[in-house]
Amino acid sequence: MTSPPVSSPENPLPVRSVATKVAGWIDRLGSIWVEGQLTQVSVRQGTRTAFLTLRDPAADMSLSVTCSPMLIQSSPVPVVEGARVVLYGKLSFFTGRGTISLRATEIRAIGVGELLARIERLRGMLAAEGLFDPRLKRPLPFLPRAVGLVTARASAAEKDVLSVARRRWPAVRFEVRNTPVQGPSAVPGILRAIAELDEHPDVDVIVLARGGGSVEDLLPFSDEALCRAVVAARTPIVSAIGHEPDSPLSDHVADVRAATPTDAAKRVVPDAEAELALVAELRARSSAALRGWVAREARGLDALRHRPVLADPMSGLDRRGEEIAEMRRVVRRDVRRAVASESTAVDHLRARLVTLGPAATLARGYAVVQRVVPGDDPEVLRSVADAPPGTQLRIRVADGSVTAVGMGRVAAPSNASERMDP
Repeated sequence: MTSPPVSSPENPLPVRSVATKVAGWIDRLGSIWVEGQLTQVSVRQGTRTAFLTLRDPAADMSLSVTCSPMLIQSSPVPVVEGARVVLYGKLSFFTGRGTISLRATEIRAIGVGELLARIERLRGMLAAEGLFDPRLKRPLPFLPRAVGLVTARASAAEKDVLSVARRRWPAVRFEVRNTPVQGPSAVPGILRAIAELDEHPDVDVIVLARGGGSVEDLLPFSDEALCRAVVAARTPIVSAIGHEPDSPLSDHVADVRAATPTDAAKRVVPDAEAELALVAELRARSSAALRGWVAREARGLDALRHRPVLADPMSGLDRRGEEIAEMRRVVRRDVRRAVASESTAVDHLRARLVTLGPAATLARGYAVVQRVVPGDDPEVLRSVADAPPGTQLRIRVADGSVTAVGMGRVAAPSNASERMDP
């Protein structure tokens, strides 16, 4: 079975019972050590109680603290607003007012060494998360429409940024947000300023500017919440905190780290005189390059124009015509020579044929004797034995032929000359 409720609409608890129970629960917590930043220290003369406010630097939370004024006066380090301290005490719930307060019995200041060690631990954690990765860095615009500036009111950093930027580019426009840059209210103020400028439609770059100072003075710019806000911002952020040796964590998470506020002003806007000089130089170089190109092309055209083929276009054709005429003359000469040579060879062959032919032999008095065979072509008579008496003969001489009848064999000539006479 479930236990009956402690209270009900019909049986409510009185305020004194609730307050007493809360006081009992808190009392059971016992004495504890608490770390924070002092945002208010109130010590009135002649009172036995000093009132302090202890704030968490990483969150908008605070705790009321009371202590003996002697505890503050005997502290080895000054207990002032903005100091980072560690308190030892016991929480108490005041039933009369319904408030919680820490009654401190010991106060210790956090030394510089401890602060630096904590910053290094936070640096390692942020680096492990990749918040220092160069690939996350956004480029700055060449000429921003407006520059957001987060700095202390009437500070040297504000004057340096404004004067240097306006001297370099007189038309530059600033959206200035003045906030505390040290102390307990610095981080919340800077966070609000960054959020406001990040939402501004005309702000293209934000500058966080502060002059130099001690480690404690620059501590807000190593705050974890501030570092994460810088990374989460959509607008590029330039960190110009302190001087060159100073290196708060905001320098590592920002898109651009400037050595000084003056250096930040030089980075966010161009130098008008330098840009005008660059434009003039580029125009001069462009004009010189164009003139050089035109001169080279003019020389090229002039060279082309003075080439023989363009200076006298018909000269090439004339030379080719002369070459063709010469070649035609040579061809005609060679053809005539070949024809004459072949004509001479033909004449020689003709003469040899005429000399060796039967007609020439007949012209010298010889005759060709043929035996006429009825029903067949005449046959050349080669021997007297082939022409018995009564053989029909056909005798061919130079100017014709005659027929004869063979009479039989006669005696052969006695000598060669006699044989050769017709």
